[in-house]
Amino acid sequence: MSEAVRDTQELGEKIVRVLKTIYDPEIPVDIYELGLIYDVFVNEDNDVKILMTLTSPNCPVAESLPVEVEEKVKSLDMVNGAQVEITFDPPWTQDLMSEEAKLELGLL
Repeated sequence: MSEAVRDTQELGEKIVRVLKTIYDPEIPVDIYELGLIYDVFVNEDNDVKILMTLTSPNCPVAESLPVEVEEKVKSLDMVNGAQVEITFDPPWTQDLMSEEAKLELGLL
């Protein structure tokens, strides 16, 4: 495995750890386990793009949550820049939640 690939994997893992520190204020589960993060892209310049959704288009944190995600990811040493893109395609459903999140919320 090349050093660049290893670095990108390591950065991806760090990004996931940061995402797991961000919580939806209405649900006591982090946004990663909730299934709000659809994809994380890292290019060779360590620019990060995160494709995420919200539990609903009317989510009360629609303005602040993407900013929090962007700022926390940008704060990582290895990250050059970060951009968050919100999508509602596909729309979020409880099926996107991890088993851990479903257990935490009593859905299992």
